[in-house]
Amino acid sequence: MMWSAVPEPSIDYAPKSYRCLRAEGPLELDGRLDKPFWAHAPWTEDFVDIEGDLRPLPSKRTRVKMLWDDEYFYIGAELEEDEIWATLTERDSVIFYDNDFEIFIDPDGDTHQYYEFEINALNTVWDLLLVTPYRDGGPPVNGWDIQGLRTAVHIDGELNNPAAANRRWSVEVAMPWRALQECAPDKRPPLAGEFWRVNFSRVQWRVEVQDGQYRKQVNPATGRPYPEDNWVWSPQGVVNMHYPELWGYVVFSDSAMATAPTAAGTSGDERAEDADTTTPVSGPLQADVFVLPPDERIKWLLRRLYYRQRNYYAEHGRFSDELALLARGERELEELAPRIEIGSGLFRISATSADGTAVYWIREDGKLWRE
Repeated sequence: MMWSAVPEPSIDYAPKSYRCLRAEGPLELDGRLDKPFWAHAPWTEDFVDIEGDLRPLPSKRTRVKMLWDDEYFYIGAELEEDEIWATLTERDSVIFYDNDFEIFIDPDGDTHQYYEFEINALNTVWDLLLVTPYRDGGPPVNGWDIQGLRTAVHIDGELNNPAAANRRWSVEVAMPWRALQECAPDKRPPLAGEFWRVNFSRVQWRVEVQDGQYRKQVNPATGRPYPEDNWVWSPQGVVNMHYPELWGYVVFSDSAMATAPTAAGTSGDERAEDADTTTPVSGPLQADVFVLPPDERIKWLLRRLYYRQRNYYAEHGRFSDELALLARGERELEELAPRIEIGSGLFRISATSADGTAVYWIREDGKLWRE
């Protein structure tokens, strides 16, 4: 098999993290997030451009809340918007041809067998399963559906009416674990204290008003619409959501209460006042602060060697077993001291876990696993 090049993201490894609390009761979906069900769930940080600091901050705010219980993974998204429009009404249409909100979930973090979900302001959805990312040759399984999926959209304004006082639209999604566990470790929902890799994206097209209707702005130089903006929770460093290794860490908590660390000199009342603004309560691995496990860093270093092996193959028609060629003098990659095995159109690279009890492997199609 001929292996394509894989662009190496221009970003430091610092995925966002979020502590997902337990829901305190059932969700009655109406698309609104200003109700008791969501009151104790912290917001994520505001979305940024998909390329991170390489691009300006988005002009419109997007943020998300998450909760969970024994049956569902709940996601609520708020999208600030003065141009609320949508056209697609058939399920499994290519929803990002409209402005949309998207969810990506990789339960076991191996970058294979993960889920994508898209929804527009008409509450039309597209759900699909990716066996492998597109870079690794995997076509989407469009026929896969999230059985038992529940969704709702609320419009704060008027849909497809440029004359309306439009402010925002919001989305509620309830994904049943019985569908998501298909690609999960041990084919089960997460346990408290475990994390799944998750990211969110907002696709935003430039529009103008023609004859009282929204129309995509066309670039006169190409005769085609201007490229869409991609705003995300955890930046990718490349214009491609299908780099699951860069998605955020959603850590599932057994608590139903948000408890942010108290800084010195800050009263409990002040903490409560600030708890539901823009700062999320993240990760339970150490109190309320998510600390990146050392093995996650090791997996990222292996991933960087995978990028470079694929790019080396695209240039030379073969893989290399010389670490110096792949590390390019980068100390952290050299100190990893990986074992590199190559064959005809194949490679495997391994490194020992931080505690020395296991080995992580990555291969030419991007699959990463532990032994």
